[in-house]
Amino acid sequence: MINLTPSALNAVRSAIAGAANPAGGLRISVDAGGCAGYKYSMGLTGAAEPEDTVIDHDGVKVFVDTKSHELLDGTTIDFVVALEGSGFTFDNPNAKSACGCGKSFG
Repeated sequence: MINLTPSALNAVRSAIAGAANPAGGLRISVDAGGCAGYKYSMGLTGAAEPEDTVIDHDGVKVFVDTKSHELLDGTTIDFVVALEGSGFTFDNPNAKSACGCGKSFG
């Protein structure tokens, strides 16, 4: 299971409402790369792919491919507003290491 905090849910709802194209939900995936081995990827998408896991959080649909789901299981995603900048953060119990920016893990 992937969890979104209330702040993350509000940020995603705002992004969906302001999207130029209709968005069915949020796609979250893990790609090879980044300074720690894997990097997080997020973006709005129209619909789920055939092999996606679909998670519904209070009406916000989250789409995760099979490979990424294994690496993200148990992750909590938050949206933080800070002086240094605003953005999504990931608390991933599967990460053995992480880079300083918080956007990649190993």
